[in-house]
Amino acid sequence: MRITTSPSVIEQSRRRLLGIGAAAIAAAPFCGVGSATAQSVEPHTPVINPPTSFPSLKQVEAGPLNIGYAEDGPADGSPVILLHGWPYDIHAFAEVVPILAGKGLRVIVPYLRGYGTTRFLSQITPRNGQQAAFASDVLALMDALGIQQATLAGFDWGARTACIVAALWPNRCRALASVSGYLIGNQEAGKSPLPPRVELSWWYQFYFATPRGQAGYEASRRDFAKLIWQTASPQWKFDEATFARSAEAFDNPDHVGIVIHNYRWRLGLVDGERQYDALEARLALAPVITVPTITLEGEANGAPHPEPASYAGKFTGRYEHRLIGGSIGHNLPQEAPRDFAQAVLDCGTT
Repeated sequence: MRITTSPSVIEQSRRRLLGIGAAAIAAAPFCGVGSATAQSVEPHTPVINPPTSFPSLKQVEAGPLNIGYAEDGPADGSPVILLHGWPYDIHAFAEVVPILAGKGLRVIVPYLRGYGTTRFLSQITPRNGQQAAFASDVLALMDALGIQQATLAGFDWGARTACIVAALWPNRCRALASVSGYLIGNQEAGKSPLPPRVELSWWYQFYFATPRGQAGYEASRRDFAKLIWQTASPQWKFDEATFARSAEAFDNPDHVGIVIHNYRWRLGLVDGERQYDALEARLALAPVITVPTITLEGEANGAPHPEPASYAGKFTGRYEHRLIGGSIGHNLPQEAPRDFAQAVLDCGTT
């Protein structure tokens, strides 16, 4: 295993956030991440002096990738892995991380394949965006870092990835916090038409199915991402600096290929890799998730998402669903970091 670390750029900001995060946590159960200490996070209140970036990034070879990731908290802390979605990046968790690290957790936030500093080790490896590949990347990362079991939490693609790991490898997942619930899919289901109004919300998926869509995303990926941010979180008033910070992750040379393959694979328009066939066959059966779980939904989520009642039965262990009210949209960790952090802390005690 080889891990490299880039130099810190905002260490003073990190220290302020660690102190704020520790002071803001008071009294709610914490068994989901390996502690019996009661603690809680005050919801909806903004983090003072939020970080502009992570203090440092590390790189580690894991499976077919050299994965870039942020890490905070003590090395011997109970591990938590936070997984972002599309078109977002690790900065969706910038305000979540200091809260969790401030409670002694080892918090790891990787760039997914096709984002940020994560790179393929070989030029000939397919730029595969199917769901089983992302889940396998998480297992490879855990193995590379010597982590046997972790609490997993995420949204969008990250929530789907966390759900898959929890469903197929429950021995590797201590507990789960998943925005928008159970998101495991399969190609056959993706071929079935939906009501027209629902199909409309998936317009970009059909756009990406065309050569024009691929060329359009390649040429305008930042404008495209900003549009998705605005429609998925219609009440989130993010500023240009916040968007630009994340948009750098889309400059990854594999980003467009991964995104296009992901959405085309969902529709059954392209194949995945044969090495994942057995995993996809298991996922096509919609396996239940047995680990302790909290699912969350933003009340103002403008992105396509299932109704909580439609997936509640897929969680057969301790389970709770939380609706985060008000103006919270699709990017729940960044829009409501304290609510998200609290779910991570509580998910093993539902």
